[in-house]
Amino acid sequence: MEPSGAPEPPAPTRPDAERVVLRLARPYLGRLLGAGLLAAATEFAGLALMATATWLLMSAAGRPPLDRLTVAIVAVRALAVGRGVFRYTERLAGHDAVLRMVTDVRARVFAALAARREGADRRTGDALSRLVSDVEAAQDLLLRVLVPGAAAALVSLLAVGGAALVSPPAAGVLAVGLLVAGVALPALATRLTRRAADEVAPLRGALAVDAVDLTHGAADLAAFGATDAALTAAEGRAGRLARLERRLAAVGFAVDATGVLVGGLTAAAVVVVALRAGVSGVLVGVLAVGTPAAVEVALALVAAARQRTQLRAGLARVADLLTEPAAPEPVGAPEPVSGGHDVRFEDVTVRYRAGAAPALAGFDLDLPAGRRVAVVGPSGAGKSTLAAALTGAVRPAAGRVTVGGVPVSAQPGDGLPRIVGGLLAEAYVFHATVRENLLLGRPDAGEADLAAATRAAGLLDWVRDQPDGWDTVVGEQGGQLSGGQRQRLALARALLAAPPVLVLDEPTEGLDPAAADAVLDSALAATPAGHSVLLISHRLSGLAGFDEILVLEGGRVVQRGRHEELVTRPGWYREQWLRQEAAERGYLALAP
Repeated sequence: MEPSGAPEPPAPTRPDAERVVLRLARPYLGRLLGAGLLAAATEFAGLALMATATWLLMSAAGRPPLDRLTVAIVAVRALAVGRGVFRYTERLAGHDAVLRMVTDVRARVFAALAARREGADRRTGDALSRLVSDVEAAQDLLLRVLVPGAAAALVSLLAVGGAALVSPPAAGVLAVGLLVAGVALPALATRLTRRAADEVAPLRGALAVDAVDLTHGAADLAAFGATDAALTAAEGRAGRLARLERRLAAVGFAVDATGVLVGGLTAAAVVVVALRAGVSGVLVGVLAVGTPAAVEVALALVAAARQRTQLRAGLARVADLLTEPAAPEPVGAPEPVSGGHDVRFEDVTVRYRAGAAPALAGFDLDLPAGRRVAVVGPSGAGKSTLAAALTGAVRPAAGRVTVGGVPVSAQPGDGLPRIVGGLLAEAYVFHATVRENLLLGRPDAGEADLAAATRAAGLLDWVRDQPDGWDTVVGEQGGQLSGGQRQRLALARALLAAPPVLVLDEPTEGLDPAAADAVLDSALAATPAGHSVLLISHRLSGLAGFDEILVLEGGRVVQRGRHEELVTRPGWYREQWLRQEAAERGYLALAP
């Protein structure tokens, strides 16, 4: 479960956020330009249809010869059909380009989130919000802002040019109305909605976090009596978001109503000026009908401006991820090799909050290549923190962790996962097949490699019993598997990857004692020679073959040595060993 927190402050907006996102659209610039021209053609066809139909109706009232109306009749039909064709083609071209770009953006955002080593502030709900709603802001920037905005501006210019052919004074009045509708009103809408819009994206991210906390963490919240507090906090954020969206809707309604008023006033002014200029009655009617249609096209710039304002915070969050400075490449760092690397913890202290008790205090450990070390201790002793410090997920407040003599924080971005890996706490199992989950560990692995890894993890028999075999879908987070099967699948993936430094955090959790001992023995036997192993476990059985065992309590090492030494020495290890032995003997005696 992810602890609920205070509402996230509005994300700082970045003036270059749009440029950062639009750079990713360059490969699709031709498609987007085509979509923009098609959108302009659609709007112009609609405007021309209104003007031509008006001229046709008013001219037909005078009963002229039919041949004078033939061209207009054909033009009306062509414009009506063409408008639909242009709209369909524009949507097809625009969405094709944008969906291609969004796929690229989403992949880059996912890679940026995955590459973050500092995991203390990583929230599943917030990450989901960035991957979905914030990335959709990049889509909306093109489809709802740039393409319709550019089309509206182009068609407005064409409308003024067409009016100038009929009456230059009337065209001047129309230009003023279009400037009010297409420039002044968008600026007013931006000013009125900017502050509220900047709070919407962070609040949506916070609500996504709340949704994850209240669903996946329901049992934990109930156990600690925190359900009501979590619900109250979530309801407060939901209420704040609803108020902001109502405010944005009210402002939008007021601006839209003003736009309609501007359209009516502009049409009236154009008619008056055209009549004074001596324009014929038919053309005055064309101007009277065409002016509101032209203003309506220009009002698309109001919608584009409002949409752009609402997208600013989401675009800034995406741009921040896409422009995060890369971790500096270490000078003279050794290249990863298959033989393993020496790991060293030197007086490492880890704190999750300033002023809080350390999760790990003054910890020292040497783990040279080929050595096997087990870390045991009660829950909350700091075992998982130790693994997080080694993998770079948390940064020590003091001391340092080195791999091959290079600090973990200075390792290349993709270098550390190739050296240090394995089965970490809460290893994720994807809603995919067994094969696809395993190949995340080593994409080029063959079926023989998959069989060896699953055999070592004790899962091969189960896979062979399934009708679909390796293509069995395991469900979201392994929901179609038992807890033990899910753990063995994650263990098999870790063994398949075979990193030089293998970290196993509770690899036999959820298994009965006999199965746990067998799986641990086979997993260690499958580890290549020369690869070091760091085992984190609450079970003490099966540790006799380890080179060293460390007992953690309160983040400090209270005992260390080999198994045969620790079971004879008074302390936590001996007491826990005797207790577990008695419990497992009782379990085996009751087993059928």
